[in-house]
Amino acid sequence: MTPEQVLRHLRRANAVARRARDELGRHPFGAILVAPDGETVLAEQGNVDTVNHAEAVLARTAAQNYAPDYLWGCTLVTTVEPCAMCAATQYWANIGRLVYGLSERRLLELTGSHEENPTMDLPCRSVFAAGQKQVEVIGPVAEAEEDIAALHRDFWKR
Repeated sequence: MTPEQVLRHLRRANAVARRARDELGRHPFGAILVAPDGETVLAEQGNVDTVNHAEAVLARTAAQNYAPDYLWGCTLVTTVEPCAMCAATQYWANIGRLVYGLSERRLLELTGSHEENPTMDLPCRSVFAAGQKQVEVIGPVAEAEEDIAALHRDFWKR
């Protein structure tokens, strides 16, 4: 995936996060699944609730609809670094690449100890490293961080 594709897809995932926040009142997280061609968006998902995160719901749906070999060539693009639950779900769904814009540590700076988002200090790379498959990780992406952070800065102060 080229740097231009990465940034374009992160912007689209952030638009999904904005819709989740503005239209549904949900936490502002968004994820998309990109086909092996690096262009085609196969699915998009906003956050549902504190247990059904955008990335995990998207990965489960993808696993039900696509063959594991196909998913290994796909990319999960998400606004914020996946938590341990979401990274593990991506791993088990066999999605071979991850792109994220904002690190979980940076998210913690924005949310503080908010009871609806008790972040874990467990980077997705550590979760993937514990497995037997080499999931490629791209992130955080500095060019996308401020736009993503802006959604969270506004949301968690409510």
